[in-house]
Amino acid sequence: MTLDPGGELRAVVDDCVHCGFCLPACPTYQLWGEEMDSPRGRIHLIGQLLDGAQASPAAAEHLDRCLGCMACVPACPSGVRYDKLIEAARSWTAGPDQAGPDQAGQDGSAAPAAPAGPAGAAAPVPALPPRSLRERSLRNAIFATFPYPDRLRLLMGPLRAAQRTGVSKLMGRGSLAGRLAPELAAALRVAPGRPANPPPRGRLPEFIPARGERRAVVGMLAGCVQQVFFPQVNAATARVLASEGCDLLVPAGQGCCGALSLHDGRRAEAIRFAKALIETFERPGVDAIVVNSAGCGSAMKEYADLLAAEPSWAGRAAALSAKVADFSEFLARLGPAAPRHPLPLTVAYHDACHLAHAQRITVQPRELLQAIPELRVAELADAGICCGSAGIYNLVQPEAATQLGARKAASAAATGADLLVSGNPGCALQIASALADAGTPMPVAHLAEVLDASIRARPARTLL
Repeated sequence: MTLDPGGELRAVVDDCVHCGFCLPACPTYQLWGEEMDSPRGRIHLIGQLLDGAQASPAAAEHLDRCLGCMACVPACPSGVRYDKLIEAARSWTAGPDQAGPDQAGQDGSAAPAAPAGPAGAAAPVPALPPRSLRERSLRNAIFATFPYPDRLRLLMGPLRAAQRTGVSKLMGRGSLAGRLAPELAAALRVAPGRPANPPPRGRLPEFIPARGERRAVVGMLAGCVQQVFFPQVNAATARVLASEGCDLLVPAGQGCCGALSLHDGRRAEAIRFAKALIETFERPGVDAIVVNSAGCGSAMKEYADLLAAEPSWAGRAAALSAKVADFSEFLARLGPAAPRHPLPLTVAYHDACHLAHAQRITVQPRELLQAIPELRVAELADAGICCGSAGIYNLVQPEAATQLGARKAASAAATGADLLVSGNPGCALQIASALADAGTPMPVAHLAEVLDASIRARPARTLL
């Protein structure tokens, strides 16, 4: 069975003129200087696979090493859609059953099969050698857990216990346990501690009224990792939106957006999640859907492409995608209503890849920060380079992720900032871990937390 029945991927490959502008933008090329670990090299490799070449394990490794950070996409003068190529190539490794071991819907019911090819065709025969049993088991465990908040919450107890008892330190890099189980060591290393100012227990209310004059009615994505690991970020997001005059709807039945699945090539699984989320947010009838996680927002804006080949869903997907806005994007468009109070801080702003490269949102977060009295924004020297989080990358490629995290921590430390600010939960986990490893006393916060502190006239120390 052909890997590219409609010829769409071949057309993307042929767009590449091998100019090399992508090389300095690629984190893995910066790490190793290997041509096949650059976008240009991977495009050449994908072209060979499309032409029927037999892939080796080394070829699969080069594709797996890609972070999917999309830094090469805006850097490319020819406009090559590398994101389409790498998502397709990862589905070739996953094989026909891309949805993993858990095919049930959010409510546990059986989910209908979904097309996996780039144009809605049946899933192709794998063109890459299968991953090892260890790698497959790890990915299956991740995708059976992370997209399901209730399951993810069950992990919090063991993770916190490991932190309290010192097991996480015993699994540190360089230890025998860390070398034998690097993926587990990575998971323990990036796991969040208990927040300094945790919100009240329980989920956000389904309806939060605007404060003052109502200016908009918006829905809010609670997310999976965000709502479990960073409930204080969701609480801050809700308070800021209400303070800016938004009636806020947070549907209780919402599930995963499918971002992790989509970016790992598990297209059928991503489609299933997307359909469920579309149905959830169609009901409230909101003006916009605000997302405070860069990876989630990027995936939701792709729903129109994801479901374009299904007539009964294409229009609905496009309608939802058109309403999706990143938290900073929406606030910049809405304009301020609530007064800002001084925060005498220097903050280093980190560009999350799926915000800066995929959604092309870089100016709005900085403008929102700069509008806070007495707050200064410091720029990172490598602002456009991935921190190494990249969805599940820091769990499945811990060595490369650790190197990139260390670079980002050094760049943050060089700014002399009091606080690092990001707009993505994975980045927050990764950079906080790298800063701790480097012994740099710099806390990490979400943009929403900083704005919330300013609007509520909270002391700067509450962020530190």
